[in-house]
Amino acid sequence: MASLVVRGLEKSVKEQLAAQAKEHGRSMEAEVRHILTQATHRPHVGLALMRAAQEAGGVEDLPVPQRADPARSADFG
Repeated sequence: MASLVVRGLEKSVKEQLAAQAKEHGRSMEAEVRHILTQATHRPHVGLALMRAAQEAGGVEDLPVPQRADPARSADFG
C-alpha cells in the first residue's frame, strides 16, 4: 500500500480530523483513508443523469430548439 504525506495542514483541520476520527471510533490515519476513499468514489453526475433519463423512458422525443444567435466568447472583464 502507498503512503502519503500531507504538509502544511492547518492546525484547526488536524484538530477537526482528530475529533471526527474519535467520533467514528477510528484513528486519524483511518479517518483520512476513509475520507479519501469516499471522495474518489463519487458518482459521475453526467452518467447518473443519463441513467435516470434511460430509466424514465429516454429523452428522444424532447424538442431541441434551434439556436438563432451566434455563439460568442465570455467577457471576464
